[in-house]
Amino acid sequence: MLTLLQANTADLLVQEAAAPEKMSLIKMAVAGGWLMIVLLLLSVIAIYIIGNRLWVIRQAGRLDPRFMDNVRDLVGAGKTSAAIGLCRETDSPTARLIEKGLERQGNPLPDIQAAVENVANIEVAKLEKGLPMLATVAGGAPMIGFLGTVIGMIQAFYNMASAGSNIDITLLSGGIYTAMVTTVGGLFVGIIAYFGYNWLTSRINDIVFKMESETIALMDILSSGNTSKEN
Repeated sequence: MLTLLQANTADLLVQEAAAPEKMSLIKMAVAGGWLMIVLLLLSVIAIYIIGNRLWVIRQAGRLDPRFMDNVRDLVGAGKTSAAIGLCRETDSPTARLIEKGLERQGNPLPDIQAAVENVANIEVAKLEKGLPMLATVAGGAPMIGFLGTVIGMIQAFYNMASAGSNIDITLLSGGIYTAMVTTVGGLFVGIIAYFGYNWLTSRINDIVFKMESETIALMDILSSGNTSKEN
C-alpha cells in the first residue's frame, strides 16, 4: 500500500514538473519587448482621452428642458438682460450660443446667425479636443503591433540562420512568441481607441444636433421680436 502511494505521488510530481507554466498578462507583456511599453503609453493616453471627453460631453449635454421656454418668456416680456443672465448662469454650449444671439439682438438676423455659428464652431472644437489624438492611437497601435510582429519574425529567422545545422524549435518559437504578443497588444489598444472614438463622435453629434435645433428656436424668437417692433 505504501509503495503504491509513493508511486502515485511520484507520478503527480512528474506531471506537475512536465506541465507548462501558466502564463500571466505581465509575463506576456514582458515577452513582447520594448514595443509593449509604447503600446502601454498609448493605452493610457486613449483611456485618459475617453474618460476626459466623456465627462466634458456629459456636462455639455446637461440642460434644463425648460431653458428655451424660459428664454422665450423673458425675451417676450422685454427682459433681454434677464435672459442673458440666465444663459450665463447655465454652463452649457447651447446656453453660450443663445447668449451670443441675445447680445446681438437688434442687428440683422444674418449677422446674428453668423455670430452664433462662430460660437458654435468654437464650442464644437472644445468638445472634439483630443479626438484627433484618439484617432491616431486607433490607427497607430495596430501598426506598432505589426512592427513588433515583423521584428519578432526577423529575430526568429536570424536565430535559425545563426544556428546553422543545429536548428532547435526554441530558436523559432521565441521570435514568433514575441511577434504574436505585440500583435495582440496593438490590436487590443487599437480596438479600445477605435470604439471609443466612434462612440464619443456620436455623442458629440447628438449635442451638435441639439445646438442646431436650439439655434433655430432662437432665430424664431428674435424674428418674432423684430416683426413685433416693425408692427
